[in-house]
Amino acid sequence: MLKEERQKYILDQVHLHNRVLLTDLSEHLSVSIDTVRRDVKELDKEKKLRKVHGGATSIGFLTASPNDASIYLHGKKIVIAEKAVHLIREGMVLLMSGGTTNLEVVKLFPRKLQFTVITPSLHVALQLMEFPLIEVIFLGGKLLHDAKFAIGGTVIHALRDIRADLCFLGTGYVDPNHGLTEFDWEVVQVKRAMLQSARQTVLLTVSDKLYSVQRYKTCALGEVQTLITELSPQDPLLKDFQGLSLQLM
Repeated sequence: MLKEERQKYILDQVHLHNRVLLTDLSEHLSVSIDTVRRDVKELDKEKKLRKVHGGATSIGFLTASPNDASIYLHGKKIVIAEKAVHLIREGMVLLMSGGTTNLEVVKLFPRKLQFTVITPSLHVALQLMEFPLIEVIFLGGKLLHDAKFAIGGTVIHALRDIRADLCFLGTGYVDPNHGLTEFDWEVVQVKRAMLQSARQTVLLTVSDKLYSVQRYKTCALGEVQTLITELSPQDPLLKDFQGLSLQLM
């Protein structure tokens, strides 16, 4: 594979999943980790991604208010957000994880409704400051430098005392057999606690993430009530999800 093809694949994966590991890229590309590391360094110098320890992250992932033009699959995420906001009602208590799709949901929040949003995502919390009628509760803890996402025992213990009406959950990877997975064990623990603290969980994901699997399991799809993608619920790509006890939107 030519260097240009490798680097395009790397950028696509970084933009899709926000963060990737060198070991995974090396395996998928069938090249050495040193080769992948050199590619990532070049892309970092060109400011197309950010090199981090053991992997790479997208530029938008590190920015609290990324420019719309820099958001990967932006159009698809807007469609998802438009579907998600129809679930919000006056007086609700919402849990929200991080990610650019959830940020798109926040942008479309109804301005005239009063409700509460609880989040471990600093990016989401900061964007919510633009909505004076929304009560914002940030779950503070150890903050991941790249994701700006709070993790650890403080966050998990706080979530145990919450019974939210709705949880908007993002994920890096989702598969009909393996469920929701991530590569960060501590993020998985927080997301598990969020699932247990909500009456209804709504998974928000672009279809490009379907049929992808990572190391650590967040939950089976049976623990999620609703799946929202940019696709029609009858789309053939969702065939393996249609037979599950899962509402498709």
